[in-house]
Amino acid sequence: MLLTDLGAHLRPFFARRLFDGGADAEDLVQETLIAIHAKRTTWDRHQPFTGWAYAIARHKLIDHLRRRGRRPTHPLEEAAELFADHTVEDGATSADLSRCLALLPARQRRLIEDVRLKGLTVAEAAANHGYTLTAAKVSIHRSLKSLNARYAPNAGMAETAGTPTDED
Repeated sequence: MLLTDLGAHLRPFFARRLFDGGADAEDLVQETLIAIHAKRTTWDRHQPFTGWAYAIARHKLIDHLRRRGRRPTHPLEEAAELFADHTVEDGATSADLSRCLALLPARQRRLIEDVRLKGLTVAEAAANHGYTLTAAKVSIHRSLKSLNARYAPNAGMAETAGTPTDED
């Protein structure tokens, strides 16, 4: 009964002090009532209960305002112009990728760039570079396999495992 009566007094207390009115007020009422219930043994019976309860409510309000900050919030979709299109890491990645692809013959490199980087279909890239669809698929597969063998750690070890050597 005490918590029900106290909740009726806390709702307007929080609603008057919050920027958005009642949206967060009910959450704060519940947090405060839980805190009062949990800390009820700390109340000094020789002191007024109301002052003690409102002190807890005030601290809950301060904690809420600190968490939330006093800044206006806007949906993230409206802030697209604040984000850079590219980062420093993009430049480094692009340079590394260019060095890797430079190992391939020009026709194969352009085919890989069109399909894997620009997002063209294999059929579109094949038509652009004078390949048949099957030849383009084979070329892409062999190119990627070649790059994987060169740069993937232990890639060559898996292929040679199980093959007889001169020592066997």
